[in-house]
Amino acid sequence: DTFFRNEKIGRFHNILTPNLYVRVFPNGDILYSIRVSLIVTCSMHLALFPFDEQTCYLYVASYGWTMNDLIYVWKDQEALQFANNISLPGGFKMGDTGQDYCDVKTATGEYSCLQVDLVFCRELSYFMVTMYIPCFMIVVVSWFAFWIDHKAAPARVTLGVTTLLAMSTTMASIQKSLPPVAYTKAIDVWSGVCVFFVFLSLMEYALVNYAARTDAQRATEKKKRKDKEIELLAMAADNNELEDQDDLKDPLLRRVNSSKPILTASIIPSPTPSRLSHKFQFWMDTWKFGAKKIDVLSRSIFPLCFSIFNISYWSYYLNQKADTES
Repeated sequence: DTFFRNEKIGRFHNILTPNLYVRVFPNGDILYSIRVSLIVTCSMHLALFPFDEQTCYLYVASYGWTMNDLIYVWKDQEALQFANNISLPGGFKMGDTGQDYCDVKTATGEYSCLQVDLVFCRELSYFMVTMYIPCFMIVVVSWFAFWIDHKAAPARVTLGVTTLLAMSTTMASIQKSLPPVAYTKAIDVWSGVCVFFVFLSLMEYALVNYAARTDAQRATEKKKRKDKEIELLAMAADNNELEDQDDLKDPLLRRVNSSKPILTASIIPSPTPSRLSHKFQFWMDTWKFGAKKIDVLSRSIFPLCFSIFNISYWSYYLNQKADTES
């Protein structure tokens, strides 16, 4: 009555005849071989996905006979054997395997059990091609908007929205292939940060658009102020000509006008501003965040921040993978 304790679905192979045989040796040993296909449960922890290694177990036990009647024993240390050319789908490869005992004691008695340890490692190259490189390319494409003129609003908005939708679709396809868990996975960190960078590139254009409108208003006000100053200077010049004509008639006024004026600053000293406020005012006057300047800064800041994230991400998770393997 041998059965597999963690079996979910199982079936025998009956084509063309039932795939089993029994051999009886002269010394009394009996070899019983049967071909069975099983789907078994395997509890996985996906916090390091796709840098993780999963260990699944296969439990072989007797359903009704206790250890007083039946005991399972491994033939030797190499009783568990696998084909050398075995290949697994879904980006997996077979790791180290092991064999052990998993005797269990229940309310009905103590039962003998054999345990098979199967270690599955993920092929990182598979996930690099299907997940990491597409996300990286979408983020880089979103930066092309920094080289497009801020006046070309349709082009920049279309590029930003398209990359954001592409990133959302890629993230949804990644989550669809994984079971839902209550914790954050390594791929969630990568895809979430990529979506954040694409979203920031779209928000950057909103800031550029606002700065462009501010620059236009500032230029209009500056032009109005300059026209007003020119108008005032013209009126002052006309008034001075009229006064000069009147002053020429009076010799006393001519003597007063020819004297040197006394500056008020030499009589009443003006307060000296602090060095810190002077530097702050100089910085405010010289450094103005124009639309073009924001795009130029973004061309360097965005790749730099994304590079720092990549260094931190790959250093941390590759070290975690090495620790898990050790």
